[in-house]
Amino acid sequence: MKQEQNKGADPRKKGDRSNKQKKAIGNKVLGIYLAVLLLILGVIGTAMFIVYQSENIGKQVAGIFEGIEEVQPEQESGSAEAEQSEKTHSVKGTGERKVTILSCEVLPDGTQFALKGEADAFPESDDNNLYLLAMKTYEDAVPEDAVPIACAEKKTSFMLKADILDNTADSRLYSKFVVAVKKDGKYEVLSTPQYITNPEALASYSEPYPKAESIKGLLVDPQKLGTSELDDLGVKQAAYNIPIARLLGPSTHSDYPTIIYNYNGKDYTLNGHVVSEYDYVFKTLSDKGIVITAILLNNKSDAYPQVIHPLSRGGNAYYYAFNAAEEAGTDYLEAVAAFLAERYRDEEHGIVMNWIIGNEVNVRSTWNYMKYVDIDTYAREYARAVRLFYNGIKSFNANARIYISLDQQWNRNLSSDSSYDSRDLMDAFNECIKEEGNIQWGLAHHPYSYPMTWPKFWELTGEAGEMVQESEDTSMVTIYNIDVVTNYLQKEEYLMPDGEVRSVILSEMGFTSTYGEDVQAAAFAYAYYIAENNQHIDSMLLSRETDDAGEVAQGLALGLSYQNGRRKYIYDTFKYIDTDEKDAYTEFAKNYIGIKDWEEVIIQQ
Repeated sequence: MKQEQNKGADPRKKGDRSNKQKKAIGNKVLGIYLAVLLLILGVIGTAMFIVYQSENIGKQVAGIFEGIEEVQPEQESGSAEAEQSEKTHSVKGTGERKVTILSCEVLPDGTQFALKGEADAFPESDDNNLYLLAMKTYEDAVPEDAVPIACAEKKTSFMLKADILDNTADSRLYSKFVVAVKKDGKYEVLSTPQYITNPEALASYSEPYPKAESIKGLLVDPQKLGTSELDDLGVKQAAYNIPIARLLGPSTHSDYPTIIYNYNGKDYTLNGHVVSEYDYVFKTLSDKGIVITAILLNNKSDAYPQVIHPLSRGGNAYYYAFNAAEEAGTDYLEAVAAFLAERYRDEEHGIVMNWIIGNEVNVRSTWNYMKYVDIDTYAREYARAVRLFYNGIKSFNANARIYISLDQQWNRNLSSDSSYDSRDLMDAFNECIKEEGNIQWGLAHHPYSYPMTWPKFWELTGEAGEMVQESEDTSMVTIYNIDVVTNYLQKEEYLMPDGEVRSVILSEMGFTSTYGEDVQAAAFAYAYYIAENNQHIDSMLLSRETDDAGEVAQGLALGLSYQNGRRKYIYDTFKYIDTDEKDAYTEFAKNYIGIKDWEEVIIQQ
C-alpha cells in the first residue's frame, strides 16, 4: 500500500551490554591470575581462600550475564515471560542431551499425529521413558500441572503418538509439543516446541490448486463486480480485503440473519450481512474462473479487543497485529480461520485459494501496529499468528496457500523504528518457523517503484540509483530488481519441506498516471514482462481497477480508470498483454524504455 508513515514511537532503550560483559570477564580473569600466583608462592591457605572467592566471583559473573539476558526495558511482561520460557525449553548441559525432532505430522487415519525424533543420549531421569507434553499456541512454557499425552521408551530413535481431537474443546491442531523426561518428579524439557506441519491431512476438500491462464491480476473494484468489466479485461487473478472484525458480532440487516458458528466446542457470533458481501464477491469471481487472493487484516473493534495483540492496544494505525499471544485472541482467530476456509471452498459461496496474513507487516507503525520490540520478538509474534491461520485454513482446504506480506523496504537499515527491513524480518520469521516445524508459507511482495510517485522504475538516476541495485544488499526492491527476492528465496535455508522454492506473488503494485497515461501503461507492460519471465512469480496483481481518491491526493493515480469511469491508456494494455495481440498493445512502450527489442531488458529467471 502507501509508503510508511513515520509516527511517534516508543523505542526500546538499549543498555551497554558489551562493556559490562568485558568488565565482568576481565574481573574473572584477574581473580584466576591471582589465585595461580599465590599457589606458586606456596601460600596454600591463602590460595584455598582465593579459590573459594573465585568460585563466588564466578557465580556472580554468571548472575550478571543471566540478569542481562532477562532485562527487557519498556516491554510488556509477556515478552519477558517469553524469554524466560525459552530458557525453560533449553537443555542444560552438553549437546548430547538435545533431542532433535524429525517430524510432527498427522497420521493417515486422520485422528492421531506422530512426533518422531532422535538423540545420541539422554539425561538421567526417574524412569526409562520419554514424555510428550502439549502447549497452547500462546504458551511460552510448559504448565507446571502439565499431564503427558503420550510416552515411549527411551531410544535413540523414537516416536510418540497422540490423538488430535480436531474440532473439540480439547483440540490439539493448534498446539505445540515438546519431548521431556521426568526427573525428581518434574518434567525436564529436551526439545524445542513443534507444531503439526501437515494440517492438510485433515481437510475434506483437496481439489488441486488451480492453474491460471496467466499471472495477470487486479485489486478489484467491488462496485464493478456486477458489470462485464472483469470479463472484458480478461482478469485471471483477483485480490480482496477482509478486515476480520467486520465479520464479528450480530447481523445488521434483517434479510441476513446472524450466523452462529461452532468451533472447538464454542459458539461464535458472525454478522450475516457482512458475510453475504464476501459471498457475493467470491462467488462472482469464482464463477468467472478467477483465482482469488483474500487478504486478512486486523482492524480495531471496540466490541472485540481480544483479537488485537496485547502489545498493540492503544495504538493508532490502519491495522494491528493479530493476537496469538492470549487464549481469548487465539480462540477467535482459530474460529475465523476455520469459518472462512470452510465457507469459501465451494461453488455456492466461492473458492478462495490464496490467503495473505496481514499487510506489509514490516511497517509495524502503520499496517501491523505493535509497540516497538526487537525484531526477533516481533517476528515470533507474527509467526504465531501465521501458524495459527495456516493450520486452520489448510485443515479445511488442503491445497490453499498461505502468504506473509512485505513491502519494498528490503535492506534500508532504517534509523527510525517505524519499520523493520523486510529482509531482516523475513529472516527472523523463517527461523521461527523452521525451529518449530517447517511449513509451506509463501511471500506476497509489494515491489512498488521508488519513489512510489515515479512510474519510470527503470530510470535509476540520483537517489533511486543508490537505493535500487542488483544485489541482495540493495536498500529497496522494486519490480526492476525483483529477482533479488526470488534468488534469495532459493537459498537452502529458505526452501520448503519438499525442497521446492517458495511461492511468490506480487499481491500489490501499480504505477501512477500523473506523468501521463502512456507512461503508466509503458511501466505496466515492462513490469508484466519482468514478472512473467520469472518462473518463481505466480501472480502479479495490479493496484487498482479504479483510482482511489485518497491515493490520488498523494500523487498515486494507480487505476485502470479514473474515478468518473473514464478508461485510461493502460486499460487496453492490461487487457491484451496476455493474449496473442499483446505486441500491438505494448510496442509503444519500447520507445519510453529506450529499447528496440524486449530481449534487451527481459531476462528469463
